[in-house]
Amino acid sequence: MGFRLKVEGPETIDLGIENILTVEFKTDTPNDSNARSTDLGTSLIVKGKILTAVDGEEADSTMKLAQWSLVPGERADCYRKATIDVISASQVVRQIHLPNAFIVDYTEDYGDEEGVGTFYLHMKQKKDKTIMVKLEGGFEE
Repeated sequence: MGFRLKVEGPETIDLGIENILTVEFKTDTPNDSNARSTDLGTSLIVKGKILTAVDGEEADSTMKLAQWSLVPGERADCYRKATIDVISASQVVRQIHLPNAFIVDYTEDYGDEEGVGTFYLHMKQKKDKTIMVKLEGGFEE
């Protein structure tokens, strides 16, 4: 199984199968609700590796993720279009679109044993635009 992340905004952020280790899609409603709540939230959690540039290759886009995480909420470009592809046997099992995603948490960890760092990205869809979230899949890559 593999994953691809594409974030579209002032610049494009592309992370591929080499970078991404796990993806978690979550919907959340208040725990104290006794019926289906209208207070629905949607989020994506992506964990992966930070790859280094080798022999003049371009570095991966994790630096752009870190820069996006610093954009304050007052600026319109804190919201970006994020798409995750979940791929198995050359088939897109799931394609998840968050058209107004923002970063809740972003961390990078580095160690001297792994050789590369790791990142943790927690994105949410802007709550008043939850209806625009799309889940698709079952088509060839």
